[in-house]
Formats: sequence, structure tokens, C-alpha cells
Amino acid sequence: MSQSIFLEKSIPEIVQLLKTHELSTNDLIRVCERVVQENEDKIKAWVRFNPNEKIYGLASPDIAPLYGIPFGIKDIFNTSAFPTQMGSPIWEGFTPGNNARIVDSLIWAGAIPVGKTVTAEFAVHALNETRNPHDPTRTPGTSSSGSAAAVACGMVPFALGSQTAGSIVRPASFCGVWGMKPTFGMLPRTGVLKTTDSLDTLGFLAAHATSLRKILDVTRVTGPNYPFVYKNVDSAGSYPKSKNRTWRVGFVKTHIWHNAEDYAQKAILDLVGKISRTDNFEVEEIIWPNSLHEAHRVHSVIYTKSLAYYFKNEAAHSSKISPVMLKMMQEGEGISIDEYHSALRQQEYMIDEIDRIFSDYDFVVSLGTGSSAPLRGVEELPDPSLIWTLGHVPSVAAPLFRCPDGLPFGAQFVARRWSDYKLLQGIEELVAAGILPVGSQIIKV
Repeated sequence: MSQSIFLEKSIPEIVQLLKTHELSTNDLIRVCERVVQENEDKIKAWVRFNPNEKIYGLASPDIAPLYGIPFGIKDIFNTSAFPTQMGSPIWEGFTPGNNARIVDSLIWAGAIPVGKTVTAEFAVHALNETRNPHDPTRTPGTSSSGSAAAVACGMVPFALGSQTAGSIVRPASFCGVWGMKPTFGMLPRTGVLKTTDSLDTLGFLAAHATSLRKILDVTRVTGPNYPFVYKNVDSAGSYPKSKNRTWRVGFVKTHIWHNAEDYAQKAILDLVGKISRTDNFEVEEIIWPNSLHEAHRVHSVIYTKSLAYYFKNEAAHSSKISPVMLKMMQEGEGISIDEYHSALRQQEYMIDEIDRIFSDYDFVVSLGTGSSAPLRGVEELPDPSLIWTLGHVPSVAAPLFRCPDGLPFGAQFVARRWSDYKLLQGIEELVAAGILPVGSQIIKV
């Protein structure tokens, strides 16, 4: 696989090259076209790729923070220039006629949408056609897999994704790229497929750690019209803070630690040891309370009941729905309203409990996935991703490790709700210290 500038340089570095005219937007579009042409037949990351739509917002690199940066869009986000089919033949060719708010934010920041990436059916669990760039016999992850694969190959420097369970962190881990799921509510969901009101969270996948902050700055909501973000982020003051501060880092195994492969457990323990030996970082293990052991069950109740409710019309076309989606919807039909409301109350308790536990730490280290990518069709091992989704906390997937077979997998960094920028600064300082990688895992061919 030939190299791509998107794998070599971060978004801030590329923006600077555009400002000094060492690169042009046409140069970047040609990179997209070349890398897609070289890899798409075997990777199948795109539902629609057409960088010639020429969708531009702000035209000056001096005022547009993402001027000239191409990006991919998971095919559950509304787009006026491309169909939005949500991984389902039921919605084939559907054109909503508008952009999701986050897409418009990126366009007005100067970024260039070049196409729609493949997603699982309705962003749930059915395996799609996208191949893992590191090994086509392995899964690329769950529903943001097209976005992860496109970034891993260097087709684009970043792509939009979403997470209701583990659909950003798992593809990032399995494809060896960076991924971020911000705090629930930080990114606007207007114009994006809804599956579950209290779980759906938008985010993105990127080739470099230092690109995450730039993307978050542009895509998140701001101002007093968003009172929780305004109070807890805008008014609280953003990072970076003094780099001489001592970081309080938590390490948590959670109740699914025993499910992980031995090599994954060892990799995380080794990482924790390295961080604890790094200047200005103190690490302490967090004892996971019994009260949170029900997180996976609570998540399942909320998720399946919501799918049964929101996809009643699609259920009438059962011949065009995957067996896994039908099974989840049927399970949801069997859940009573009282049981659903009880699960929502339990979620609220768990959100507060996780916030309380994390209050003593700047950020927390946990498993990303319990293994590297399993074979296609083999279910992934349980991991903490959906716990952090249920808890509304920000999480970042870091492409750190390789399994004994040479396939990538990652660690996961989380923090208290609304501590997204503190989390990013901690990660950036660990990158600067050489503990975390700058970029993505190189694809070996």
C-alpha cells in the first residue's frame, strides 16, 4: 500500500501547509482519489465517493480552521449532496435534502466532504461489506467500520462516526486508528439517524492524536443555547493547563476484565506501568463497585426496546432486514414499559456513580477491546465501550498494540462527563512523552 500524507501528517500540520501554499486543496483531493482508487476494491469503505461535488464553505485558510481538509461521513448522517441509506436496502437511494448539523459545521469550517462511508444496517450489529485493512478475513468492527477503514488506509484524514454501544472504539481498535466519542450531548444529533435517545453519541475517527482536538473544536455545540455544555465546558475554561501539573490517572478493569484475552490484559497492565513511571503522572487502580456490574444488561434493555420502537415501520419489510436486527427488535418487543423505565432509572444512577468514581482522577485507562479483530462472523469479546457509552463519559481509543498474530488493537482512555479537553490534553502529553503513538498503526502488506 502506497503512503498517504493523511497518515504522515496531522490535520494541524496539513492546515499549516495549506496556509503557506505548500499544499493546495486540489493536492489533497488528488490524494483521496489515488488512495481510494488503489484500495477501495478490496476494502469497500465507501457507499458513495465523489470528491468532485465541490462542496465548500469558508474559502480562506486564514479564517477556516479546517480549510481544505477532506473527510468521510458515516452513512447515517443526512447529506444534501449524497444519498443517506443507513446501511439498509429499505432506504436505498433516499435523499434527505439537507445536511446534519455537524456536517454543516464542518463545511463552514472549510472541510470538504468527499463521500459516505459504509455502516452496519441502521448502525446496529449486522456485519457489512467493509474489510479490515490489516486482514480481510477479520472484522473491521461494528457500525463505524467504513469510516475506520477509510482512515486506516489514508483515504481521508478523518471521518465521522457514531456510538450507541462500541461503534467508534471497536473499529478504531480493530483497524488501528484513533477514535473519539465525546461526552453525550457535546455533538449535535440533528439530522442523524436515531436508534436510542439516551445512548446515541456522535464522534469521529482520525489518523493522528493531535487531530482530535481540532475536530472537536469545530463539531461541538457552544454557547448559552446549550446550557449543559455552556456551564460545564464553555464557562469552566478549556485546557491546556500548566504542563507542570501532576496528572491523577485511574486504572479500572471493570466487571468484564476476565473476558479479555491474556495478551490484551498484559498490554494494558504494561501501559499502566509505563504511565506510572512517567514524570508528572500518578496512577491508582479503581475498585469497580458491584453496583455497576449490571451495566451490560441495562444497556441491552434500553437498546433493544428502543430499536423495537423506532423501527416499527421498517419491521413491515422483514425480508429486507437482517436476522440480527430482527432478533434484537423481537427481544425489544418482549420488554415491558415498566422494565424499560426501570432501566432508564438505572442508567441515570450509573451515570452519577461513574461520575462520582471518576471525580478523583483527571482521566482513566481501561481496555479498548478484549482482543484484536476476530474473524468475520465471530462475535467480539465483551469490552467496556458500552459501559462508557451508557455512562455518557468521553472516551478516546488509542492505536497502541499488536496481538501475537500482528493485528492491531487499542487501549481506551475515559474521563468524567464534560472533561473532554482535559482528557485530550492528558493524551497529548502522553504522546509527547512517547508513551502513546503519534499516528495510526501501519498496515503491513
